[in-house]
Amino acid sequence: MQAEFEKLGELIKDIRVAMVTTVEPDGTLHTRPLASLAYENDGQLWFYTAIDSAKVDEVMHDVRASVAFADTAKDAYVAASGTADVVNDRRRIHELWTPFAKPWFPDGPDDPKLALLRVHVERAEYWTSAGKAAYLFGVAKAAVTGKRTHLGDNRKLTM
Repeated sequence: MQAEFEKLGELIKDIRVAMVTTVEPDGTLHTRPLASLAYENDGQLWFYTAIDSAKVDEVMHDVRASVAFADTAKDAYVAASGTADVVNDRRRIHELWTPFAKPWFPDGPDDPKLALLRVHVERAEYWTSAGKAAYLFGVAKAAVTGKRTHLGDNRKLTM
């Protein structure tokens, strides 16, 4: 199973932006793009957040969260769900700091409004394809033979 979670990390390592969903107090789902900072093979995803943001309030009310990644160039798609929490560990904030966060946090990693949103992945699913040529070949083969063909890989993971 560890190899599967390493595969998950391999699929998302170059995807810079994820769609993160939290639950509003009225039960409505709230999705927004966040820059992905890190994935650890123990199933933790890390993002920067402002301590006074709606997502922090939502996580304090309901810890459920989901994260979606898409890499259309590589035909790789990942959906993960689990629980979220807010981390104010300055050492960890410094470790994950990127200058790309400066427009949102002009005081850098010492900005008092800067915190981390951590999502503990409990379940994940990914889809990959062998590429556009393989996909087109598979579609043509299915059309000729009338039989379903293998067009990629799909796995469900549970932590």
